[in-house]
Amino acid sequence: MTENLEEKVRKTKEICLQMCIGAGAGHVTSAFSCAEIVATLYYDIMNIDPQNPTWSQRDRFVMSKNHGSVITYPILADLGFFPIDMLSTFLKNGSILGAHTKMSIPGVEFAGGSLGIGIGVATGMAYAAKHSGDSWNTFCLVGDGECYEGSVWEAALFAGHNKLDNLVVIVDRNKMCVTDFTEHMLALDPLDQKWESFGWEVRKINGHSIQEIRTSLHDIRNRQEERPLCIIADTIKGHGISFMENNVFMHGVAPSGEKAELALKMVKGEAL
Repeated sequence: MTENLEEKVRKTKEICLQMCIGAGAGHVTSAFSCAEIVATLYYDIMNIDPQNPTWSQRDRFVMSKNHGSVITYPILADLGFFPIDMLSTFLKNGSILGAHTKMSIPGVEFAGGSLGIGIGVATGMAYAAKHSGDSWNTFCLVGDGECYEGSVWEAALFAGHNKLDNLVVIVDRNKMCVTDFTEHMLALDPLDQKWESFGWEVRKINGHSIQEIRTSLHDIRNRQEERPLCIIADTIKGHGISFMENNVFMHGVAPSGEKAELALKMVKGEAL
């Protein structure tokens, strides 16, 4: 199962990169830091039905760091939410596949842009499910640089107070923002203690290890803690493309020319 999922991740990253290269733009590094997380959620963890996208008891996924949304498109297409050939329209005039998600995209629960919004929406979803007596879970992917937004902590405080044990927030801890590293700008560590102080259970993992991602969510249907769960996933921005990894000036940039060819070889495992 893990080997199959690893191949799904590799193929997802390859298609994502091809989409960005073709469009001449796209947040490749932001997408690659969370590829394993998003793929594991969609293929292995969440209860969803591509044939019935509005199924009332589906789990919800909110990509709060919405600039990384391009990584979700190949997955949604592969699962059957929309035709695979639609991926070629990424960033083209009239396409529903933009740099940020739109509610018109089948399978998408949240349309974002400004950071710090998605977690509030996810918290509201979890709160509504609790009051309706529904058993579905809400998963929300938050960027660590996004944690500079006060709205993130307002939502975290609300979720902790209301013991929303049906809410899972995964922090993509790649330690980078657009122009610098987080700990140079405004230190976030100890990030785990901050979330715990807001009433959350916290688990720390390697965000590129499918096995660790799975293990961190193994009890999600019968967790004993009566509080929301925060998973801090240590990741590498641009993971898998050596010249883009941890490179501040690659944010929002799609490689071109020889660099694009090299990047594709690296993702395919063909580069030395």
